[in-house]
Amino acid sequence: MKRLTILASVLLIMALLAACAGGPAAPASTGSDTSADTASDTTADTGSSEAPATTAQEVLIGYTASNTGKYNVESSRQVNGFDLWMKQVNDAGGLTLPDGTVLTFAGKSYDDESNTDRVQELYTRLATEDGANFLISPYSSGLTSASSVIAEQYGKVMVTTGAASDDTYKQGYTGVYQVYTPASKYLTGAVDMLKADAPDAKKLAIVHENDKFSTGVAESVKAYAEGLGYEIVLFEGYDSATTDFAPFINKIQQSEPDAILGGGHFQDGSTFARQLAEKQVDVPWVALLVAPPEPTFAELGDAAVGVIGPSQWEPQAKFTAEAAAADGITWAGPTGDEFGQAYMDAYGEEPSYHAAGGYIAGLVLAEAIKNAGSLDDAAVKKAMDELDLMTFYGHLQFESGADAHGLQTGHDMVFVQWQKDADGNLVKEVVWPAAGRTADPITR
Repeated sequence: MKRLTILASVLLIMALLAACAGGPAAPASTGSDTSADTASDTTADTGSSEAPATTAQEVLIGYTASNTGKYNVESSRQVNGFDLWMKQVNDAGGLTLPDGTVLTFAGKSYDDESNTDRVQELYTRLATEDGANFLISPYSSGLTSASSVIAEQYGKVMVTTGAASDDTYKQGYTGVYQVYTPASKYLTGAVDMLKADAPDAKKLAIVHENDKFSTGVAESVKAYAEGLGYEIVLFEGYDSATTDFAPFINKIQQSEPDAILGGGHFQDGSTFARQLAEKQVDVPWVALLVAPPEPTFAELGDAAVGVIGPSQWEPQAKFTAEAAAADGITWAGPTGDEFGQAYMDAYGEEPSYHAAGGYIAGLVLAEAIKNAGSLDDAAVKKAMDELDLMTFYGHLQFESGADAHGLQTGHDMVFVQWQKDADGNLVKEVVWPAAGRTADPITR
């Protein structure tokens, strides 16, 4: 009896010790207390399965910007758009992958000074020393061509914006993707509009900047117009640093065209348009690259009236989630009105298509990362190849074949023209395609 009493006492003491200890000791945690708590909270009550622990990771996106040099205006707006996208994603808590990883984004940039010679050095630094996960292109086709070599060399996915030249995507690159409508289609819509709205026009003068992008556009529109029966009475290029267009204007007047096409970038295009007005060049139709869609083109005053320009996007454009659903295309991102208001709130000005392009570069990359469920370069490339997306910027899809891999195939241009409203104020109207017009085109 005494032995039974002792045994009962021992068993009672052991039970009390076990209750106080709370079971077997857990292994020491290798993470932070927050991570351990999170993992514990996501464990299912039944103990039969565990949801993935939430972890955070910062994704570094590298790029150069033309803080100085001739591309400063366009590049600054492109960076503004990209920064707005990044801030909105991070403020919303980041991008959550299927495994529970929450990605936030940071940018690393350098001033390329609008100088091709600096670009390869800087993109090499971004890919190696800075360890950028992904890249965004600089502004302009020439600078983008130089950066694409580095992106491919280091196996980085690079989304190009502000770069329309077709040639970059015919070099056999596997990770470079274009969000702009290609240069080969940049001005062809102006010829289509001319054919529809000025059927008597027969003679065209093409005067363009001698750079990679502008030359490619000019050559493409020349071939397109000739195929439609137009006579090209002048086809000539000018140096990028040109500030006096008098020699070219004299040749234009001597050739007596019905329309002038060409231009280059903001600075030269604005100067060219102003000098055409100062010399009272009597040509009813003028369509120039890059400069006219910029809101600051209106600072030319009356010299801006009647000038047409191709735009990758305009605030008046109405692409919607409903339209995407009707076409069986995935919708992503804010509406055009939401983007426009957010940009106005952030920067105090209406966004240009350069700003929209910067925003879209970030959005497209994020969609590919989300679809890939990973930061792995090969997985993200595959997701980019398969992307078929509608955004406020329009339809986006990439060529996946080897001959022109990464070339934009889904996006189309719109054409704007500066006109005066009933009160005499300069306003920018969409004049092509006809289905999207906010006003009929006028002659100068």
